[in-house]
Amino acid sequence: MSFDKSEVSVDLSVFLQVDRPSRKRLVKTMVLTGFVQLLVIPFLVVLPYLYVTDQLPKLPVMMVMLAARPAPPPPPPPRRVAPNEPESPRQQPSKNPNAAPIDVPNAITPQNGIERSSGSEFGVEGGVEGGVEGGIPGGVVGGFVGGIPSAPPPLPPPPPTKPIRIGGQVTAPALIYRVEPRYPDSAAKAHIEGLVILEATVDTEGRVQSVDVLSSHGPFDQAAIDAVKQWRYSPLVLNGKPFPFILTVSLRFHR
Repeated sequence: MSFDKSEVSVDLSVFLQVDRPSRKRLVKTMVLTGFVQLLVIPFLVVLPYLYVTDQLPKLPVMMVMLAARPAPPPPPPPRRVAPNEPESPRQQPSKNPNAAPIDVPNAITPQNGIERSSGSEFGVEGGVEGGVEGGIPGGVVGGFVGGIPSAPPPLPPPPPTKPIRIGGQVTAPALIYRVEPRYPDSAAKAHIEGLVILEATVDTEGRVQSVDVLSSHGPFDQAAIDAVKQWRYSPLVLNGKPFPFILTVSLRFHR
């Protein structure tokens, strides 16, 4: 197969003729755009400097006018008084009786209301003004009627202190003497065992005053009471003062 060279050259020339106008337009557009930018950019840079000035804007001036104070009005004319009309008295300001005096007195005057009386009527001779009846020589104002009163009566004795219950922060005193309870014969023959709980009240000297049964167990109650009544405790002392106390005692009977 053979190719004709003339046909090939014709085809290339046709292609080149079609593409050349578009290239020319592109070049023209780029040149025009660059020219416009060269004109616009310097204008934008130079334009702000055209409005710059070294003078400050002028401030508005305020006008203030000062005028003298007007003169006060003239006083009213005096009231005409008829020839036969009496002149009205001027009203004096009220005085406060409790106010301190302003004027200094020239002399000290004795006070009214305090009179010295003879010894036969009130007081005794040589007393003080303002004393009371039955005073003594050299007494003071406002003394006691009939002289110095006698000594006050003695204070009543303090009420008895209630027993303190042992427990919490209050610890039971030490048991210094203990008597063991006697095992009842009837319980021993019947081979009975049990627990008795008692509440004992102890006085300030540590002696058991009374015993109450809290938990009973038949034949063992009386034996437990008789034994606890013979016990002795150390006194309970709080803040240097002895106090009675109450404590709980448990006794177990077993063989």
